[in-house]
Amino acid sequence: MKIGILGAGQLGRMLALAGYPLDFDFVFLDPATEACAAPLGAHIHADYVDEKALADFCDAVDLATYEFENVPAKTAESIAARIPLLPAPVALTVGQDRLSEKSLFDKLGIPVPRYMPVATREALDLAVRNIGLPAVLKTRRLGYDGKGQAVLRKPEDLDTAWAKLGGQALILEAFVPFEREVSCLAVRGQDGEMRFYPVVENVHRDGILRTATPQANDPLQRHAEDYARRVCEHLGYVGVLAFEFFVAAGPDGGQLLANEIAPRVHNSGHWTIEGAVCSQFENHLRAIAGLPLGSTALRGPSVMVNFIGDAPKNTALAAIPGVHIHHYGKTPKPQRKVGHATVTAASDAELAERLAQLQALVAAVES
Repeated sequence: MKIGILGAGQLGRMLALAGYPLDFDFVFLDPATEACAAPLGAHIHADYVDEKALADFCDAVDLATYEFENVPAKTAESIAARIPLLPAPVALTVGQDRLSEKSLFDKLGIPVPRYMPVATREALDLAVRNIGLPAVLKTRRLGYDGKGQAVLRKPEDLDTAWAKLGGQALILEAFVPFEREVSCLAVRGQDGEMRFYPVVENVHRDGILRTATPQANDPLQRHAEDYARRVCEHLGYVGVLAFEFFVAAGPDGGQLLANEIAPRVHNSGHWTIEGAVCSQFENHLRAIAGLPLGSTALRGPSVMVNFIGDAPKNTALAAIPGVHIHHYGKTPKPQRKVGHATVTAASDAELAERLAQLQALVAAVES
């Protein structure tokens, strides 16, 4: 089977690595000249709205998926009219717009921080009066890794934030004094079967994910699965979906507040390559290809650490037991994800020791 992937970044690269043992081949469509997944398949180097390239892409594959959710909606609809595109374009449309996401969560009874759309400077004043400060002003589209947002803590911050973000569709969200940030990765097959990975606790710095640690028995697992199931069933979703939450202070270990969904495999699930029985990448491919889903069970204690800007040397990384190295083939650049490592261990104590060694190497590279 030939699978087309819209986007040829590190997620596409890891999808291909998971798919080759299943006898899948890959064709990537991506406008980037140095697309890091390109060596793992055929690369159609063209813009996402290039009609000839889209026709060539569809002719070359049996079905298609995404590794990048900012593909133009018209592109997704054009492909879906010719070949199976999974998940369906509706998931992409919802996931591209923060207001659409929040509206869907409201419709499905999933708790969210208070929010209001903002189109003008006057609308921002009104939203702040209704929601209060602190709050977070975000672009409705295209923001990622902390980009496209500004925290408002005092009235004087509004002019600065508007100068930075104004002139496009925005959304103001109440600032959540969260206990922690978590994500739930769900996978849904063509037959409607669903499986869930353990809730992952995420640590960000400068808006970029630094570590992702699966929780063996998180008290919020059941709630996270329920919310992810509601979204997937409503959208008729097929594949892996990542659902990010804030854990707000409250009784019974805190309340989950929905932040956003990603209609694709996700950075907070990279640990699954070594830490779960079946990785998110293999399960995504199984789902879209109509194969039975694999087990999402945790193999044992594990944690994923991103390499941002540059990566430690392999000789140092390999010297730490239980460290599994993943380079993305990307040129080092500040604030860029160039790779990650997953640490596995037999116990939580052993994991903490190995993680400390790895983080010392990462800190030395970033300093």
